[in-house]
Amino acid sequence: MTERQGQAAPDALLTRIGQVVMLHHAGDREEARHRLLGLWAEIGEDGDPLHRCTLAHYLADTQDDPGDELAWDLRALTAAEEAGGTPAYDGAPAVRGLYPSLQLNLAADYLRLGRPDAARAHLDRARGAARALADDRYGEGVRAAIRRLEAQLGEGGTPPGGPGPPRRR
Repeated sequence: MTERQGQAAPDALLTRIGQVVMLHHAGDREEARHRLLGLWAEIGEDGDPLHRCTLAHYLADTQDDPGDELAWDLRALTAAEEAGGTPAYDGAPAVRGLYPSLQLNLAADYLRLGRPDAARAHLDRARGAARALADDRYGEGVRAAIRRLEAQLGEGGTPPGGPGPPRRR
């Protein structure tokens, strides 16, 4: 019984994170940031890498300052890399699916901060990781966001000045 409860806990936390993300998507950014920070305090800096990756990924979207957004995106990437190297996750398929988006978000962060070379490096990583995504709504959405950022950076023969970075607010 205890073992089953331990297995349900990660799902329960991911469900709580998802509920806060829905609050954010409904327009209450400040309250979402507050609740996500509460969850971050609950799991701590040494918490489960999948939880830290997911929380930091969504916390980045609630930041007002581009530097703070970058810091949270870097935390998400660090946690994703930890999860990918953890035998318990067997290569962390959930994190692998987030990896293109994590790289894309970093590219957008660096572009906002006036660092186009760093943006291009992360955009290139996002392109490579996106090859592994399915041809579903999520995969197509990430690939479309990559194309938008490519246009903004003037890559792929597309003129600069396309739509803004792919972050949702």
